[in-house]
Amino acid sequence: MNRMKIAKRSALPAFGVTFGFGFFYMCLLILIPLAALAAKSIDGGYETFIEAAFSERALAAYKISFSASFFAAFVNAAFGFCIAWVLARYEFFGKNILDALVDMPFALPTAVAGIALTTLYSSNGLLGAPLETMGIKGAFSYFGIVVALIFVGVPFTVRTLVPAIKELPKEIEEAASTLGAKGYQVFWKVIIPTIWIAWLSGFVLSFARAVGEYGSVVFIAGNLPFQTEIAPLIIVTKLEQYEYIESAAIAVVMLFVSLIFLVLTDFLGKKLGNAGVNR
Repeated sequence: MNRMKIAKRSALPAFGVTFGFGFFYMCLLILIPLAALAAKSIDGGYETFIEAAFSERALAAYKISFSASFFAAFVNAAFGFCIAWVLARYEFFGKNILDALVDMPFALPTAVAGIALTTLYSSNGLLGAPLETMGIKGAFSYFGIVVALIFVGVPFTVRTLVPAIKELPKEIEEAASTLGAKGYQVFWKVIIPTIWIAWLSGFVLSFARAVGEYGSVVFIAGNLPFQTEIAPLIIVTKLEQYEYIESAAIAVVMLFVSLIFLVLTDFLGKKLGNAGVNR
């Protein structure tokens, strides 16, 4: 009996205590501020909320933010897979440096990244000048927004894919090749079915990160209404003009979209975990 009692003891306090502290922490830092934001957005009534959240300017900003985030996440899904494959499957000189560079957007302040990208892609910049000769405007354009969002989103795709690729046994690919499968067949019928959940999860995370990005985009975008103005910038602009209700209304719409993608990411993560267990 004593052994059974000892075995049931935990190094941490009981469930009720830990849950209470955890829930209090979540309420204090997350739930209460979000509830206050939602309440503020309807201070002026639902008509004011609809007018502010779905004005012509706000809708244009949503379109720019969501479309640019989608394109950036798509590019990250493609090239992030290549980087993840190299990191997971090969050993080479400088691998640790490449691995550290992938995480650089996490450590680098977004404002610094924005200034660096603007300098690089400006009309007289190292990359901006050659693009100008091809008729592509780098900085202060929609293209610049996508570039900035690619920069901040690439770690999410790579870090999601690397563990999934490492769990994929090389023997499966070798067996498929032995049975006569060509390279593209191995890729589409062996590799993709195994890692597609992780790949999609990385895409969603990259997209969700890009939707709320502000610091790196505001410098390179140009911030022209209806052309290069993103939704987070409108929120900041409204705050600077003391239009708190309008700012909160737009923020609530962005919050709702973010919650959808967080739920989707959690769902994909659980599917990924179940797939790993089944395997």
